[in-house]
Parts: sequence; C-alpha cells; structure tokens
Amino acid sequence: MSAQHLRSPRRDATTAPPADGGHGRPTEREAAAGSAHRLLTGWGGTAPTGARVLRPGTRAQAAAAVRACGARGSIARGLGRAYGDAAQNAGGTVVDTTALDRVLAIDAVGGTVTCEAGVSLHRLMTVLLPLGWFVPVTPGTRYVTVGGAIGADIHGKNHHVSGSFTRHVRGLELLTADGEVRTVPRGSELFDATAGGMGLTGLVLSATVDLLPVETSLMSVDTERLPDLDSLLATLTATDDRYRYSVAWIDLLARGTAAGRAVLTRGDHAPAAALEGKGRTARAARREPLAFRPGQLPPAPRAVPGGLLRGATVGAFNRLYYHKAPRRRTGELQRLSAFFHPLDGLPHWNRVYGRAGFVQWQCVVPEDTDDALRRVVRLLSRRSCPSFLAVLKRFGAGDPGWLSFPARGWTLALDIPASLPGLGDFLDLLDEEVAVAGGRLYLAKDARMRPELLRAMYPRLDDFRALRARLDPRGVFTSDLARRLAL
Repeated sequence: MSAQHLRSPRRDATTAPPADGGHGRPTEREAAAGSAHRLLTGWGGTAPTGARVLRPGTRAQAAAAVRACGARGSIARGLGRAYGDAAQNAGGTVVDTTALDRVLAIDAVGGTVTCEAGVSLHRLMTVLLPLGWFVPVTPGTRYVTVGGAIGADIHGKNHHVSGSFTRHVRGLELLTADGEVRTVPRGSELFDATAGGMGLTGLVLSATVDLLPVETSLMSVDTERLPDLDSLLATLTATDDRYRYSVAWIDLLARGTAAGRAVLTRGDHAPAAALEGKGRTARAARREPLAFRPGQLPPAPRAVPGGLLRGATVGAFNRLYYHKAPRRRTGELQRLSAFFHPLDGLPHWNRVYGRAGFVQWQCVVPEDTDDALRRVVRLLSRRSCPSFLAVLKRFGAGDPGWLSFPARGWTLALDIPASLPGLGDFLDLLDEEVAVAGGRLYLAKDARMRPELLRAMYPRLDDFRALRARLDPRGVFTSDLARRLAL
C-alpha cells in the first residue's frame, strides 16, 4: 500500500505540546517567512538559549537552512522532548523539522513505513494502527519525531526483547555538512554514528522503519506490587523475558526495609480473542478493535507554585500510589495510551515543576554491578529527592550505535526539581557511582554532566569524534550539548 505525500494535520494545543516545551510556536508570519529568533529550552525548562529557528517544508529548504547557518552552526529540532540542551544552539541556527512530515510509503504486507524525519510517533500510530501495525519502539511519550527517535536512539519498555529504535530502521537519508544527501543503510559506519549521535552527523531527512503486527489497540497488562528493591530486581531477573514490555515505578522516598519498593507493570499487545471478555474495555473495543483515540485532559497551567513538589507532598503521593496499586492483577485490558504514554494525557505536564524547571537523570549500570544500583537508590532515598516520576527497567544487549545509551543491565530514570539546593554536587556524586560501575548517562536526558566522564561511559567516543572531524570539519552541525561535552 502506498501513501504518497500523506501530510500530518497541523498541530495545536490539543493534539501535541509545542516543540519548545512551553515557549510557544512561531507566529503565522514567522512560519510563512520560515525564520524566527526564539528562546529555546529542553523539556526540562532549564538553561534557555536564543537561536534563529528555520522551519523548512522541503528538502531544498532544509539544505538551504543548513547552508545559511553561519559560524555558530545548526542543529535539528523536532518536538522538543530532549530534556536538556541537545536541540539548542546558542547564537546559531536551529532547524525545526516538524514541517517535513510526510508519510511517503506504507508496505501493509511486509510491515514497513517510509516517512520524513518530522513525522511524530503519534502520527504513525494514528495512520498505522488501523492497518494492524505498531511502531517497534516507543518511549514514554509519542510526541517525538522519527528524526529525534534516531538521533537519540530512543528505547522503550521492550528493550530487553526488541532493542532500541534504530535496530528497526532499515536505512535513512542524511543531509551532511557538504550539502550531499546520503543514503545510509543499517550496519554502515555512518549509520552507527548517526544512531544516538544527537543530530551531530547531519540532518535526517527520511527513514524506513520495520513495524510490529498487532491485532488490537489494547494491551493485556499484569501489575504487581513489590515491597523493596531486592524483590523487584529478583522478579525482573526471573520473569522479564516472559513479557514484551515491562517497567517499574519505584518509590525513591521510601526508607529502611521499604527502600526501593515498586509497582511493576508488564504486558503485551492484546490478541483479538481477548475482546471476547466481559469487561467494559473489551466490549467497547469489539466494534473497532484497532481504533486509536487517546484521551486528553486540559493543559497544565502556566503558573505553578515553585514549591509544590517538596519532599512531603511527593512522599504523600508516593505512599498513596504504592498502596493503591493492586498486590497482583493479571490480564487487565488497557488502552495503548494508558500503558505507554500516561503523561501525554496532560499536555505541558512539565509545567508542574514551576518556572525553575526540572532535571531528568537517567543512568544504566551493568547487570552484574547491581550493588551500584543499590547504592544509587540509597543515596537518593537519604537525600529525600522529591521525585514522583522514577522508573526502573531492565535492558537487553546493547545496540550498535556508537553513542547509543542502552547496555545490558539496569536503567533508572527520575525527574528532580532544578531548584533543589545542592542538586549539582549531588548529581555529580551519582555520576561518579555510575562511571565507576562501568555505566553511563543518557545524552538525550542530560543537562549538566561533566565532560571528563564521557570517555569512560562511551568507549566509541573517539571514533565518533574522528568521524565528525572527517565528515564535518567546519562544525556545520553543532549544539549546546555538543559544545558542553566536546562531542
């Protein structure tokens, strides 16, 4: 089946958060002109910097935007969901790719889609689910673009089974610094540098992605409450491979014998036979088993008190969430949006952290160094970090991307208000624990790590730098992240 030039509908506040995490889209005049000077942040809302934003609608315009970037270079930006400064470029050019949003072709028999880099995962789900296909990997939000998914080599709840996003990309087209459009097949050196390369090898124009067949748009979900970190790690180790998807919410404010207590959620795509059940969700899905209609609440208000997320309030929330969860429940049918993207139901949820914003910190440590994970959890518990969005997952084998984040082991991600006193020094301490254990931090989430830790965390860093020097000697593609970490 072909879907030539199938263009996404224009986004508004009810369908997707703005690309800049709350600073607003360009005006109609700016969009028509294709250029606007804007103050940009990541999704965490910290460290704003100004740049000239160009929004090309064609390949020729994209090439012209890169040629006109000037001495401070350029970087691609999709829907602005990198938490730190990966899609910022102080004093330079930012290329907004969201108008490069055509679904070019769908193979509804073989299960592939070819699309431009600005197409969002939300758009792909809307188009593909009625045909019985799902994206192979999705993070905690569907409002990321395909180009961003490649640049960050995103992972999801299924990494232990399916790996990262670029493992399912057959090939891509890349606009490089010399103005050439290169066809980059999976397995090539340039592909492996681009997968997780944070947009620094060039501007992704399009990609062909393998899809996952599904019979319904529902998930069959098992939920289990676990009393401590040791119970969680043992359960995941023993049973994780029985599930395609798994993730644990973890209470980082619990102490003593309850430290690391968790709510573990695991599941798979529900087969058509599951709709014969008696529940309300099953009955509602029988008429349109592949319908995709995620619900949404009103957006979070712009003005949220900065002190709302304190240890006491987050601790109360964590206790309520943990005790409200079932001790064990199996086979519950849930909508895709509820299982994969619960926070997408509240547009601009990042505003709840107030004007100071927040830092997301995500690490992975090898599975044979789980003592390092225990030390990190103990440090977070003792520090009383007010994080209600803390999740733990088990990664499978690492991915071929030179700067891809996942590696076999345990990954912990948490949000922390940026206004927390002494946060920088405390996170430096956690970074050291991770580095000593042979782990790493996720560049798509990072906003402040020290550059001297990077080589220990990413063994192919020198190869990446050497390829960039050959491919882009003038530094046409750069970002605040690249300068901060000397990538």
